Amino acid sequence: MLAITRAQHLNLQLRAATALFPVVELQSTFYDLPQARTAERWRAEAPADFQFCLKAWQAITHPATSPTWRRSTERKLPGNKTKYGHLRPTRENFDAWQSTLKICDILRADIQCPPSFKFSSRSFDNVRRFIGQIERGGTKLAWEPRGNWKEYPNEVKRLCNQLDLIHVVDVLKSAPAAETETCYFRLHGLGPREVNYGYRYSLQDLKRLRERTLDALTRGAKEVFVLFNNRSMLDDAKALSSLMQASSETFLAK
Repeated sequence: MLAITRAQHLNLQLRAATALFPVVELQSTFYDLPQARTAERWRAEAPADFQFCLKAWQAITHPATSPTWRRSTERKLPGNKTKYGHLRPTRENFDAWQSTLKICDILRADIQCPPSFKFSSRSFDNVRRFIGQIERGGTKLAWEPRGNWKEYPNEVKRLCNQLDLIHVVDVLKSAPAAETETCYFRLHGLGPREVNYGYRYSLQDLKRLRERTLDALTRGAKEVFVLFNNRSMLDDAKALSSLMQASSETFLAK
């Protein structure tokens, strides 16, 4: 229930996270994929029941002109740089996915699209064609469409149902468009904008989040991932864990 946001000191952060939480989301994989042996070491050093979720490499979602590439150490992309990103069914994107899948076979992946990847008939078709053709192995795919996609919940639902995708949402702002056995909630902070990394969740916020999580389980979800993506993520995740533990103990006592 903690999102790792910086590659620096990543191993130390991972050790701390595995001691505190049952799952961690790796954002460093979005900027640069680790070598397979590094991912294997992470897996080997974590408890057997610990779960890793990784953000898919930005090469498949973000064009080479995206400012997010400034944080990447991968300066030379093979092939035509203009054909990367936005889930287009290009050879460059398919090759980038194959590199991502090698790490997914060790961990797990979710795909976050940039706000610039706006809904359109072409974007809809890109998602359908790209996701529909890629090899997955045993990897579960979670998709976080951003920008104006929230105005088209029916289209998001169609894609999730057709392509077996988990719809990633900030559940304090909106509900998933598609009901799935796995729910994936990512919290970017509250406020008028899509993200507010400086936001610190209040006790009332966390109680609402707990209720939304329990409601998802009541409706039939078998697992719910709650990932904080804000500066106070560690404190917020600890506080939510305490609330969830108290709810569990109360339930068992009845």
